[in-house]
Amino acid sequence: MSYIYESYDVAVIGAGHAGCEAALACARLKLNTVLFTISTDSIAMMPCNPNIGGTSKGHLVREIDALGGEMGKNIDKTYIQSRMLNMSKGPAVHSLRAQADKQEYSRSMRRVLENTDNLTIKQVEIVDILTENGEVTGVKAYSGAIYPCKAAIICTGTYLNARCIYGDVVNYTGPGGLKAADRLTDSLKALGIEIRRFKTGTPARIDKRTIDFSKMQEQKGDEKIVPFSFENRPEDIMREQVSCWLTYTTKETHDIIRANLDRSPLYSGEIIGTGPRYCPSIEDKVVKFSDKDRHQVFIEPEGLYTNEMYISGMSSSMPEDVQVKMYRSVPGLENSNIVRNAYAIEYDCINPLQLKPTLEFKGIKGLFSGGQLNGSSGYEEAAAQGLIAGINAACLIKGKPPFILDRSEAYIGVLIDDLVTKESTEPYRMMTSRAEYRLLLRQDNADLRLTHKGYEIGLVSRQRYEAVLQKKEQIEKEIKRLEIVKAGTGNHTQEVLRSLSSAEISTATTLAELIRRPELNYEMLKPLDADRKELPADVIEQVNINIKYEGYIKRQQYQVEQYKKLENKLIPEDLDYMQIKSLRIEARQKLMKIRPASIGQASRISGVSPADISVLMIYLMQYNQQHGLKTECTENLSL
Repeated sequence: MSYIYESYDVAVIGAGHAGCEAALACARLKLNTVLFTISTDSIAMMPCNPNIGGTSKGHLVREIDALGGEMGKNIDKTYIQSRMLNMSKGPAVHSLRAQADKQEYSRSMRRVLENTDNLTIKQVEIVDILTENGEVTGVKAYSGAIYPCKAAIICTGTYLNARCIYGDVVNYTGPGGLKAADRLTDSLKALGIEIRRFKTGTPARIDKRTIDFSKMQEQKGDEKIVPFSFENRPEDIMREQVSCWLTYTTKETHDIIRANLDRSPLYSGEIIGTGPRYCPSIEDKVVKFSDKDRHQVFIEPEGLYTNEMYISGMSSSMPEDVQVKMYRSVPGLENSNIVRNAYAIEYDCINPLQLKPTLEFKGIKGLFSGGQLNGSSGYEEAAAQGLIAGINAACLIKGKPPFILDRSEAYIGVLIDDLVTKESTEPYRMMTSRAEYRLLLRQDNADLRLTHKGYEIGLVSRQRYEAVLQKKEQIEKEIKRLEIVKAGTGNHTQEVLRSLSSAEISTATTLAELIRRPELNYEMLKPLDADRKELPADVIEQVNINIKYEGYIKRQQYQVEQYKKLENKLIPEDLDYMQIKSLRIEARQKLMKIRPASIGQASRISGVSPADISVLMIYLMQYNQQHGLKTECTENLSL
């Protein structure tokens, strides 16, 4: 029996990383928000790897923080090891990564949610999305309770019709043995939403007491901590760190796997979902990279108050007896005891081409989607989508223009544009190589790029915004000063340069020119800079990067200008591409399916050629003239 329970502005379905960010964004923007979860114990749960960040993912977390999200603050409170990756390479690919205490991460995020105004948490399974005239009107629980709402955000992660598999064992549960959401898929299908079946996996957890660490390489955290949140100072979050450990698979490991491939559900046909290419199971690695003698295996603690160790690099769906042999063939794991078996998990997700760049479903006003339901993988990708979906739900309800980040502004923009534009047949994972303008979109300058947007939205305080403006001013003033101040050719200058293994100068040279030398940097030249004032470390970092990479940065800024010209040429939502006879049939079909918002987005659709874009631009020029429409987009307004 159905009955009206209570009305809300926004209903968020699922309390994983996407759901938490979506619910917090809406509540902080003063919308009456309800967050539904099958189990309150699963709030911000980390069912797979015990870390936040990593290559490109660290960029996403710092962007989330710059916009006013919570993930960066939460990992700063709960990390047990922190490392900046790729430091031997350029700053564009430096990525922060932190091991988390899984249980504390979840508890800490839950405390934030429970103490946020305008936010209610309910342990309820939502089974139906209610609509009227193509618009969301509410959601319905399994109990029959109806919750009227103005917008709904679906963030169900890997729970929809989930089943966990290893060998011939099939458990119809969500991750970690929690209850699956078995009913909502039917409601989505009834709304005309295309559903896919994806797969991911997780490795075994092993009892720390049964591991011989003397056979492994210790991996310590960084001495100098870099916070994920720009609001935190390194000294405020310093704490004793724990070690991770590195070992490798062996020929014996690979032989065991090959001998039992017929028992793997991945190869027997039991698993039908498509898995992630860039995070393969160990059996996939052995088959696809048969020339490799060994693969890296990282042993990572799951927390400070547990002996469970995560065996990163060895996710699997092999039978239990094979898993025991397989793990025990790895140096240091010869006597290991498995606490939790590795398993694969299959789940329902949507084709994200059905979404607008705002993450709202096309044709269903007020229905948004975020996280792994959109065919992505990873906690960080999920949180980024949840934040954007939450912001745009607020925009819709408040009658404000949508909030969209493009590819030149943020990794979040690249992530969402790829999802809603490019046809992906596997779980999407963010990588630095996907960002064309990655030198501009560094993790170190996310606050300078995005804090003003977070402030305009209403998720960043004025105090924080003004601090970023001050930082920006300090950077600009110091760069200008260094372009003027010169080092002479006297003995002192030459001695300093020789001590730094740098060539002597024959004429007076600006300090900026010296910084551009590969072997020198801002800090090294302190003896030559008598007028230098003390500046914060993050300001010095930006000064050094902007001077050293000035030529490359200017080149990318020019590329962005060209990109913006196409991105700003808008396409009417109701344009009938089938009437543009000069377009190839494939292009018409793809454009009708995806309905790009701009010429720029249209140019990135697979199957749409440069010749098609030329035809489309000419047609649009004529179309807009006939209908008196603007062809350029305007700036997004604040909430």
